[in-house]
Amino acid sequence: MDNQLYAVVGHPISHSKSPRIHSLFAAQTGEPVEYTAIQAPLDGFVRTVREFFARGGKGLNVTVPFKEQAWEMADQHTERARKAGAVNTLYQDSHGVLWGDNTDGAGLVTDLTINHGLELKDKRILILGAGGAVRGVIAPLLQTHPAELVIANRTAAKAEALARLFADDAWGITQLRGCGYEALTGAFDLIINGTSASLQGDLPPLADSLVGPDTVSYDMMYGPQLTPFSAWALNAGAATAQDGLGMLIEQAAEAFFVWRGVRPETGPVMVELRELVG
Repeated sequence: MDNQLYAVVGHPISHSKSPRIHSLFAAQTGEPVEYTAIQAPLDGFVRTVREFFARGGKGLNVTVPFKEQAWEMADQHTERARKAGAVNTLYQDSHGVLWGDNTDGAGLVTDLTINHGLELKDKRILILGAGGAVRGVIAPLLQTHPAELVIANRTAAKAEALARLFADDAWGITQLRGCGYEALTGAFDLIINGTSASLQGDLPPLADSLVGPDTVSYDMMYGPQLTPFSAWALNAGAATAQDGLGMLIEQAAEAFFVWRGVRPETGPVMVELRELVG
């Protein structure tokens, strides 16, 4: 069987680990997948997507800064993409309808609960930031039924707006609220950094009292060194600090499953990527 074409689209894209991840998935499963990276012009995302599918492409992953454009472009959305307001996975069905999906939240929850063995039910969770990365994971986190999910952001109004948007998803089981960093009190079981501060070597203004001896910290970013957030959490006494490499791999596995109906094993890929990242 001839290989079928898939790709990741972004700007910039040369740093992307997605081609390596999906190549490993294809080799492992025997699926006829050829996966590449496409850098779309900042003003040419829609054209790039249309050209890709016109030449027989089967599926696309979408990364910054195009996730919102992908959402707008899709003819139909899965429920999780609709709630996220952003799309990181595109595919056409047999009728040529362009579907938008979002696998980020599933990737995060799988990494937390399966790879790191965390029980999120009845826990107190804090997530930092109120941008697209955070919006994409709130509903899947709420589905684990934590006791409390607090969204904190420099601009409190943005966090409060997200809490209102997802109020129905809390089902009366989880206390969901948004606030500014200065309004946070007490220690949390899990603190997730969904801000881009780590990319700038920055850190939100957080009190050490938010961290207890059993607190797990999780940064959606990853790299060869500890991020400023992870370093802060450990210095404040956190039990452990995890980065977002597992989330990247798990969301890719979810996209592979959406496209191919086959779920790859992520463990061996995690080992290889960890060695690659350093």
